[in-house]
Amino acid sequence: MKYLDPAARIVRASTLILFTVFLVAGCGEEEDEPPAQALAPTEHAAPAKDVASTAGQPEIVVHKTESCGCCKVWVEHMQSHGFPVKVQNTDNLGPIKERLGVPYGLGSCHTAEVGGYFIEGHAPAADVQRLLTEKPKAKGLAVPGMPVGSPGMEMGDRVDPYEVLLVHEDGTTSVYARYGVQNAPPAGTGAD
Repeated sequence: MKYLDPAARIVRASTLILFTVFLVAGCGEEEDEPPAQALAPTEHAAPAKDVASTAGQPEIVVHKTESCGCCKVWVEHMQSHGFPVKVQNTDNLGPIKERLGVPYGLGSCHTAEVGGYFIEGHAPAADVQRLLTEKPKAKGLAVPGMPVGSPGMEMGDRVDPYEVLLVHEDGTTSVYARYGVQNAPPAGTGAD
């Protein structure tokens, strides 16, 4: 590793600490502003339904901690796309993730249930709609972690690359959609 002088080490450490505090604080605080519009994927295997076609969506049950602000913004994102949402606040999401079969390592700050599937993390409403329309034999969708630019994790125009994963019945995954990546190979082509 390259040697950094003490001042550079302090600047680097301070930057990491501030970014971490900002990210954690974003998940713990409620916001009064409406959520940003859903981001269009750079690649998608099939066009998703638009907002006007989502009337009569099934109810989504969202399990989250009471203090999570980014979870609240994701709930608002889903509601703005026609999904009725029931929120279940809990202090321990582990048993819920285990019951639903969310694979270890794919977790996020909230877990939802809809139409016999789980939705783990900050999945865009268009991908949830596509899942419910296509009805694949799968456990659900997962967006591991809390990627910047995903619904509920907006930070201006910044969109870090992330993937929405389809979790198959055997626990394996495949790429369902990609966001924040220019010139990405199509999902499901074997280039993932």
